[in-house]
Amino acid sequence: MQVSMNELKAALRRCFEASGYFVGNYEDAANMVLWLEKHGLNGLAELKRALPYIGLDFDKPLSTVVYEDSTSAIIDSNGRSALNCIASSIDLAHAKALESGIATITVHNCHNRMFALKALTDCGRRGISVTAYWQNGSKTVKEYAAGIKAGERYPSFSEATTSLVTNPDETQALTIVCSSRVDLSASLQSSKGNRNALYMSPEQLADNKEYIIDHGINIDDALWNDINRLGAGILVENSERSRQGAGSK
Repeated sequence: MQVSMNELKAALRRCFEASGYFVGNYEDAANMVLWLEKHGLNGLAELKRALPYIGLDFDKPLSTVVYEDSTSAIIDSNGRSALNCIASSIDLAHAKALESGIATITVHNCHNRMFALKALTDCGRRGISVTAYWQNGSKTVKEYAAGIKAGERYPSFSEATTSLVTNPDETQALTIVCSSRVDLSASLQSSKGNRNALYMSPEQLADNKEYIIDHGINIDDALWNDINRLGAGILVENSERSRQGAGSK
């Protein structure tokens, strides 16, 4: 079926709010999904994989700073989804880059890292160049890179199948590099280690957005029903957890 961006955003907000996301968090999560989908990066397919687990994150510890200095940090997301934890890590990288000129943040144990692209783009639009890199998969490993220059509106994105696998102990890791002094870009090229490299330019992402605005979003009926079924939870009496979360920062 076909829905408008406004219809999808409203349904996603209800879905995440009913799943335990607090005010602000469910707005951010909805925008992360919508950003990927309207720029041609399969946000709904990513959401479909994440949907069975989105309510489980709140039984896990909050992200933990394992190490930090003036230009870097290592963060353990404790198995949470990027939908509710990655924005704060990118904000930390942004703040350190403003202070020191460049910063590197490594995030471990973070799922659904494609959703980071919305926060990366926001960082670039605030005048900080940023790039991110991660790998995903077990039998077939893919690596991803995204980057945006300071002040630009759209990032570049690339994906490749790779045989150059990082340390298997560094599971679900994401590396973020921010700079207020150097324009960073990211692209995975075809090489001995990378095969079938796919590159999407900022211009392609902008064109995808224009197409979606004109034509709407196609969504699988079953996924649309699942989103709305979960979202119906906010129409019932508030849970103890939602009452505790009201007004929290």
